[in-house]
Amino acid sequence: MADPVCEPSADGTPAAGPAAAPSADGTPAAASAATPSAHGAPAIRLQHAAVGYGERRIWEGLDLTVPAGEFLAVLGPNGAGKTTLLKVVLGLMRPTSGSVTLGVNGLAELGYLPENPYFYDYLTGSEFLRFCARLFSLGARERDERVKAILVDVGLERAAGVQLRKYSKGMLQRIGIAQALINEPRFVLLDEPMTGLDPIGRVEVKEIIQRLHERGTTVLFNSHILADVAALCTRIAIMRDGRVIWTGSVDEALAEAETLEDFFMRVVQA
Repeated sequence: MADPVCEPSADGTPAAGPAAAPSADGTPAAASAATPSAHGAPAIRLQHAAVGYGERRIWEGLDLTVPAGEFLAVLGPNGAGKTTLLKVVLGLMRPTSGSVTLGVNGLAELGYLPENPYFYDYLTGSEFLRFCARLFSLGARERDERVKAILVDVGLERAAGVQLRKYSKGMLQRIGIAQALINEPRFVLLDEPMTGLDPIGRVEVKEIIQRLHERGTTVLFNSHILADVAALCTRIAIMRDGRVIWTGSVDEALAEAETLEDFFMRVVQA
């Protein structure tokens, strides 16, 4: 099922950020704290986090820290828990134990593009972005300014008045990134942003993501396209069976293998 993008709460306001989760013995886990994060301070920290459905455990004791300003790719085979990680950061899922500490001011400073976003395709590009901007209580003038600027930034200014149902796959990915940036977030989460794109679309989306990092935005993204990871990221985290089994820089990985794909296969099959 597709994930909705910019879905308002029942009263029309953005949903609340991540909350404290109970531990396995029924006591509250450490609450997610919104603390100011200078460059290099954690944008997100998970400590001994566990997630599960009933008796099924997706994570067990996951530890991960993402410093502010970092560009981190989360890699792993299908079912490793990568998308679950993004959902926990967003507060869409709660850990059954452990803690999740967010170093930004809740959802107001987060941007998110799900792997399979759902768009209101009867809206035009500019109408859709204005709707998303209203969820952050932006005034009419500021909404218009941001929508105009972000459409230029993602190269869709000429398609601003076109209904989304007429957009190509690459254009939909770019409008999806645009909605994730409409609130000028300090921390952006992207779930498989290159999936299904042709070579031209991949280049366009990579350029947008690279500009985010150059501005100092913290970026966390999942991808199975390791060539894009090697070109874009500063660090990688490799997951398997709900655990982070390796973290380090792309350069460290490439110092141990000829390609990132070779290194990834070596780590996950160890």
